[in-house]
Amino acid sequence: MKSITVELADRSYPILFLPGLVTGADSAAQAPLAAAMGDSIFVVSNETVAGLYLASLQKLLGDRKVDVYIMPDGEQHKTLDQIDAIVGELLAGGHTRETTLIALGGGVVGDVAGFAAAVYQRGVAVIQMPTTLLSQVDSSVGGKTAVNHPLGKNMIGAFHQPKMVVIDVETLKTLSPREFSAGLAEIVKHAALADWDYFQWLQANQDSIMARDSACLMTMIEWSCRIKAVIVASDETEQGQRALLNLGHTFGHAIETLSGYGVVLHGEAVAVGLMMAADYSVRTKTLFDAAPTQLAQLLTAFALPTALPKGLNKADFLQAMNRDKKTTTDGLRLVILRDLGRADVTSRINERALEQTLDFFLENASGSG
Repeated sequence: MKSITVELADRSYPILFLPGLVTGADSAAQAPLAAAMGDSIFVVSNETVAGLYLASLQKLLGDRKVDVYIMPDGEQHKTLDQIDAIVGELLAGGHTRETTLIALGGGVVGDVAGFAAAVYQRGVAVIQMPTTLLSQVDSSVGGKTAVNHPLGKNMIGAFHQPKMVVIDVETLKTLSPREFSAGLAEIVKHAALADWDYFQWLQANQDSIMARDSACLMTMIEWSCRIKAVIVASDETEQGQRALLNLGHTFGHAIETLSGYGVVLHGEAVAVGLMMAADYSVRTKTLFDAAPTQLAQLLTAFALPTALPKGLNKADFLQAMNRDKKTTTDGLRLVILRDLGRADVTSRINERALEQTLDFFLENASGSG
């Protein structure tokens, strides 16, 4: 069994790689999971994932008291209404602080269940069981939990670290091509901000990755999780280095907010946001001119968009960016690229360069995502 530890002193936790656990192919892998849970379990999943994996999970949970909440599928359901509904079910079921929530699903389920765990009776344990590529390499690790507001993505939330993260790469076989590609955007982000060797590995293995070769996926997911675990351990609540993980996200969150949650997938918005961050970095002379082309080639190989969807305008885009949760009293902050494999955070915004980037991408908008 492979594992990575997110080092947070007395709140450290493992990321366990247990192929076949969630899919039911290897129930013998359940021992580490069983040891982490009490007798009372509350599972949060969605309509799609529950139909695939809930029965296998319930079999693993055995004779424990298990209640289940099935939420609708999609980013548009990442709302306070879902938190209210989950809390209501927890109360109706007599769940106490000893209850463990299990988030069985992708990033939306993980964020919603994690936030519900953070606020229920001032905090109960949560185990993240991510079933999408994006959630396995990004949202399940690090304790960020949140729901959306019509004016901004992830504006209502809390830091609440999981008790453990359990990754079964076999769940990726049931992802749609679009959802699989969306997860690859976060992987490209990790390489672009932290590891040139990883970026080159992705370039060299792009065909095997798109073919979903199991060994290749394991290497890739573990590599991304190690990058994120190190950054989270150094800066849990995003006071410094952890902000680097937002590369492309200030642009990307504006795309999601303006397009309507769920219309453009998070990973698709991040992919375009990476291109916009690279373009801005070139315009401000922090990044060499050829880097955006290399980035675009890799994103395109992973079937990700590199252009804005049509129908957006600059005034709304700037307003959405300035509402981003990474904005401070000093104004907008952006993550810029110094090189492929090295990033930096800046609040010294070159307004002219930013407008040039927005103008370029708005003029070359090509689709709906």
